[in-house]
Amino acid sequence: MDPNAPFMFGLTIAEFEDISLTVCVGGLIAYMVFIIGQLAWESKAGKYGALWMFVGLGVGFIGFMAKGIIQRLLGIE
Repeated sequence: MDPNAPFMFGLTIAEFEDISLTVCVGGLIAYMVFIIGQLAWESKAGKYGALWMFVGLGVGFIGFMAKGIIQRLLGIE
């Protein structure tokens, strides 16, 4: 199959994968932020405790977002 041929919705496979990865992982990150907020609310952690919950549990997706920003800054997409 030609890699530059339109695959779905007029997009190539690479374009479709790039958009779907960004949208799906972004949605997953938003859902994880909601879950962390819900945990902080239910545990009555307070402002300081909630901050540390977001820092501690959010390090993984912060790294994922940093990777994308660094790639754009260096132009290695």
